[in-house]
Amino acid sequence: METTSHEWTPSTWRQHPISQSPTWPDLEHLARVERELATKPPLVFAGEARRLQEQLAQVAMGHAFLLQAGDCAESFDESSADSIRDKLKVILQMAVALTYAAGVPVIKVGRIAGQFAKPRTDEYEERDGQRFEAFRGHIVNGDAFNAEARRPDPERLLGAYHQSVATLNLLRAFTTGGFAALSRVHVWNQEFVANSLEGKRYEAIADEIERALKFMKACGIDLHDDSALQGVDFYTSHEALILPYEEALTRRDSLTGDWYDCSAHMLWIGDRTRQLDGAHLDFLRGVANPLGLKVGPSMGVDELRQICEILNPTNALGRLTLISRMGHERVSELLPPLVEALRDDGRSELWTCDPMHGNTFVTSGGLKTRRFDDVLSETSQFFMVHQNLGTWPGGLHIELTGDNVTECLGGGSGLEVPDLDQHYTSICDPRLNATQSLEMAFQVAELLRNFQRD
Repeated sequence: METTSHEWTPSTWRQHPISQSPTWPDLEHLARVERELATKPPLVFAGEARRLQEQLAQVAMGHAFLLQAGDCAESFDESSADSIRDKLKVILQMAVALTYAAGVPVIKVGRIAGQFAKPRTDEYEERDGQRFEAFRGHIVNGDAFNAEARRPDPERLLGAYHQSVATLNLLRAFTTGGFAALSRVHVWNQEFVANSLEGKRYEAIADEIERALKFMKACGIDLHDDSALQGVDFYTSHEALILPYEEALTRRDSLTGDWYDCSAHMLWIGDRTRQLDGAHLDFLRGVANPLGLKVGPSMGVDELRQICEILNPTNALGRLTLISRMGHERVSELLPPLVEALRDDGRSELWTCDPMHGNTFVTSGGLKTRRFDDVLSETSQFFMVHQNLGTWPGGLHIELTGDNVTECLGGGSGLEVPDLDQHYTSICDPRLNATQSLEMAFQVAELLRNFQRD
């Protein structure tokens, strides 16, 4: 795969201006941590990343759908097996609802095992006359509002690595050890979801799947011999924001000679770090992983074309996923020219919808939230844009949790502003809870089912 120039190395990003980078107080300490990380085993393997790109190529051709979901920012304080299992449950439920209703394979990619960093609008945060550095995610500093917690600490890079190892071990056990077998489809429905309308709709699908499996078994089909029924492919992803961490975990593949960022199967560039001459674009252009690019309201056609050429110069299928995050009020205006331009150029990039990040607002009480109706509206308009242009709406990118949180308004949960502080646990942005996530899956499944192909 020819994605690099002969001049690229994992460290050439250091020659470029970098945005959204912490001000590390001790650069020698940071360098020591980078050297230690560079000796650690990879978190994922090049062959796994190649397999994901092959599956994403199917999405790009309109033969599959991408579900990319997980935390806005993972917390060092929420890494229990139960928390990881419950998050996986929700994603598996959503995938089942989408596959069953829409009849397309669903590629499952988690915002997990590495999504510890967050970009910030302001470098500092002020409260009650005190001013400290902004919270940039647990890979950089702590969320407590005091000078010690907010000081960037390179040791946190090692903490992020070790928590990612533990998370990946659990994910691999869950997805290959029987928990994700289709015969356990009922087990994925959590108690607090089961009594909701969405939970009952899911149970109806689970009943039909169970009957189908019994029928297949009665026909003499060995269900245990089919790996697709006994487990699932599940991949990891995160925003490649903290480049010293990403460089330290980049390895050259012994089979192909290509460089892979082995911190995750898929990495993406955020809307705030996509500068054409910037360090993030330079770093990711040289790794052979599947990549994502957040496409926000300020993206122009010419800039998008240039970035696609930089990140995917060979126009390879599955290499680059464009993640639209326009906001429900502007998506119908801003997205069509971008999609149309790449379509007319014959580009292979696939489009997905992030209906979360463009629809965030702060309540009078100071809590960030999102309205479920706005999230669904942007998603519906995303589908309509692709319907009108004859292109494939390739996926959904959302922030969710398996917990019964009260962070987003509306949906089947009927949450209102006074309900938000009942169970608001996010350290950054608001997430859909399990019930809202399942409702979202059913709504998107309906959009997929009604999507008219040429």
